[in-house]
Amino acid sequence: SSESGGSGFSLAAAALPERRRPGGGRPRYEVVRELGAEEVRWFYREDRKTWKPFIGYDSLRIELAYRALGPGGPAEPREGEAAAVEPVCVRSGLYEVDVASAESYPVYWNQTEKIPVMRGQWFIDGTWQPLEEEESNLIEQEHLNRFKGQQLQESFDMEVSKPVDGKEAIHSLKLSRNHVDWHSVDEVYLYSDATTSKIARTVTQKLGFSKASSSGTRLHRGYVEEATLEDKPPQTSHIVFVVHGIGQKMDQGRIIKNTAMMRDTARKIEEKYFSNLATHVEFLPVEWRSKLTLDGDTVDSITPDKVRGLRDMLNSSAMDIMYYTSPLYRDELVKGLQQELNRLYTLFCSRNPEFEEKGGKVSIVSHSLGCVITYDIMTGWNPVRLYEQLLQKEEEELEDRWMSYEEQRLLEELYITKQRLREIEERLHGLKASTISKPPVLKFKVENFFCMGSPLAVFLALRGIRPGNSGSQDHILPRTICNRLLNIFHPTDPVAYRLEPLILKHYSNISPVQIHWYNTANPLPYEHMKPSFLNPTKEPTSVTDSESVSTAPSPTTSPVMVRRHYGESITNIGKASILGAASIGKGLGGMLFSRFGRSSTTTEPGKDGAEGDDKKATTVGTPPLPHSSSGFLEPTVELEHRIDFELREGLVESRYWSAVTSHTAYWSSLDIALFLLTFMCKHDQEDSDKSNLDTL
Repeated sequence: SSESGGSGFSLAAAALPERRRPGGGRPRYEVVRELGAEEVRWFYREDRKTWKPFIGYDSLRIELAYRALGPGGPAEPREGEAAAVEPVCVRSGLYEVDVASAESYPVYWNQTEKIPVMRGQWFIDGTWQPLEEEESNLIEQEHLNRFKGQQLQESFDMEVSKPVDGKEAIHSLKLSRNHVDWHSVDEVYLYSDATTSKIARTVTQKLGFSKASSSGTRLHRGYVEEATLEDKPPQTSHIVFVVHGIGQKMDQGRIIKNTAMMRDTARKIEEKYFSNLATHVEFLPVEWRSKLTLDGDTVDSITPDKVRGLRDMLNSSAMDIMYYTSPLYRDELVKGLQQELNRLYTLFCSRNPEFEEKGGKVSIVSHSLGCVITYDIMTGWNPVRLYEQLLQKEEEELEDRWMSYEEQRLLEELYITKQRLREIEERLHGLKASTISKPPVLKFKVENFFCMGSPLAVFLALRGIRPGNSGSQDHILPRTICNRLLNIFHPTDPVAYRLEPLILKHYSNISPVQIHWYNTANPLPYEHMKPSFLNPTKEPTSVTDSESVSTAPSPTTSPVMVRRHYGESITNIGKASILGAASIGKGLGGMLFSRFGRSSTTTEPGKDGAEGDDKKATTVGTPPLPHSSSGFLEPTVELEHRIDFELREGLVESRYWSAVTSHTAYWSSLDIALFLLTFMCKHDQEDSDKSNLDTL
């Protein structure tokens, strides 16, 4: 190669995001010859932004596939045969490159916009951006025609860019809007032939500046870093399926963008905190909504034309919740997500055969309604089961009341008939099972189920799940189905609810665990964090600026802070009306109360509903008694693992504005990226430590 990076190499290298090889620049050849495959660098461009270089491993394999097409690349395939080269798998296996069409496309999801790829041979000094391929090919051809076989200069300044003062061009090439001058074999400059550039060049030359330094751009032949097969991503040992909630009909590509944001933030965290581990976590979007037909266009046809834009937005977003509660479409939504999860897992394993052999793990991150559908798929919950439970309850109530002899006889006859029907169904099911083995609902075991901004708790409460006496996660999600359930939410997210009080009631007065800021120095491990109780001494009617600043945590604090309670931005009048609704019954009003008025509802377990309701009504806007939470300070039962984890509020965050934006603020959060990786890599770290001990 005639050019190894040229002057300005060290400055440009420092700014590059690429991993540097030990030893610095590329090896230099003594004579000019054709570029080696390792000197060429391939690039891709997403969202019309700047060209990004493929890592060495990817670039080298693309270049070898390119050369396999024939001497002229895609334009000139070998005579008598079609250009048929296998697509090259790139970017940790998430994309493929079709060299013939110079395009890249995703493997696991559909994307309408293709990603262009480009072969880089000549590069701009400093930025190391490639010249457009057409110009690059012309310059390369001219360079080889003129200088091939010529000796290169022995001394080469690697420090600072020196202008080629007084040097005349020994060779020149005219391009459409530019021209290239060779001042020596490895001093090549590109000049723009635009009118403004000509004027600038004339003025600067008259002032005594050289032609090259005044308006020329230094070019380098061959990339700053040699491509090697060792420069490859680690093997994926943990895959994360990212499941969207409502609103994907409105913006079909949103989950792909959101997953890309989560993947990028996780990469930053992985490089900063987990680079010493062999673990590599990969995020795959699960787009289950767009393939469903549901009602076709029936809902659209019955939508009035007034305020059409707003109505269409609601139809495309909130309508998914109505579809899910509809017995007609619920199964279609569940089946759509289940099939997509299994399709992605099967495809991933077929392309990564070692994943299962080496004990690769699978986690799921679900958002909003996606949490409820994922939960129902994992547990196999169906409304039919709830209906059967209601029938059974009716039968039990029927047995308890007084019956005449005739009623008793008919009831016994009904029981016998039902028993006989059950036996026939079981026999029939047994015959079917012997011929067709029913596959498991999911083809993989879920290691961690992360819920973000999840309404799952409210769905479970409305299905009749009530707190128990055991602190086990099995009360709502058996460990045999999913090893760990984690519920992440922003304190002002209006869609998110807590899960812990559904397992143990007294946890309604225990603060969720505060998620560490990603830049916290030496954070306390989550399993060592002690519970913080919700027992505010004052009930403010609104949040003042001074209060919000004074109670905000410092980014460097790691222990649990005393959590600001819900509902402090609601006026006492508003709260009183909610409390009034809560006292009507223990249904949705009770849940609303527990959501917004929890700070004043510290009733002891074991008290009956009426007494609790009276107490709620009398404590509105007054400080709680010092002994009001004494029943919770030393609970007899604790959770095996904490489930509710809360993001810390920003220092200058508006409570009202964040209520609007918080439901979608999870994807790009570095705090959440660190949280996810902490739990996923923790298990892998424990496994590796255990295997090391076994070896010893």
